Amino acid sequence: MAAHRRLAPGRVVLASHNAGKVREVAALLAPHGLEVVSAGALGLPEPAETEESFLGNARIKALAAARAAGLPAIADDSGFSVAVLGGAPGVRTADWATRPDGTRDYAMAMAEVARRAGAAADRRAWFTCALVLAWPDGHWEGFEGEVHGSWVHPPRGERGFGYDPMFVPEGHAQTFGEMDPALKHAISHRARAFAALAAHCLPPRAAAGDG
Repeated sequence: MAAHRRLAPGRVVLASHNAGKVREVAALLAPHGLEVVSAGALGLPEPAETEESFLGNARIKALAAARAAGLPAIADDSGFSVAVLGGAPGVRTADWATRPDGTRDYAMAMAEVARRAGAAADRRAWFTCALVLAWPDGHWEGFEGEVHGSWVHPPRGERGFGYDPMFVPEGHAQTFGEMDPALKHAISHRARAFAALAAHCLPPRAAAGDG
C-alpha cells in the first residue's frame, strides 16, 4: 500500500463558503502550521456535488478548489442518516432542509425525518463526515468518521446546527443540540475524520511554547 502524502506547513484552501466552518477548521489546522484561506474569500465557484457518497462529493470540492487556487485544498461533506429510512437523508441531508426559495430550514427537515420514520421502534441514527485533502496535481487523500446513536423527536436544545437537536450519541443522554460544544467537538464525526487526516497527512503539531 502506497504511503500517504503529507502536507507541508503553509497555506491551504478550505473548499467552503461557510464562515463558521472556516473558523472551526482554521482553529484545528493552526497548530499544524497551516494557514487557511476559504474558497469563498478567493471567489472560487461551488462545484456541483454529483456523487452518491460523502467521500465522492468531498473529493469533487477539494480537487476543484486545489486546481483553481494552485494550492492544496481540504473539503468536507457530511450528513445525517437514519437506519429505518435506509440511511436517508444521507448525502441528501442539506436537500431535505432546502426550501423552494433556496433557504435552509432544519426544523422542517427534522420534522420530515420524524414523519417518515413514524412510530418505528428502530431509532438508530448516525452522522458521517468525509474529509478530502487534494493537491493541484490531482492527488488526493480521503478519510471518514462516524458517530452513532439514536434520533429523538421533538428536537431538544438550541446549540449546534443542522440535525444536532434530534441526535443523541451513544453513551450520552443529551442531544448534540443540548451538549456543551467542547464535548460535541471531541466526539463528533468531524473530529474522528480530522484525527485520521491529521495522523496520516498533516505536518506534526508544534510543541507547546514554540514560536
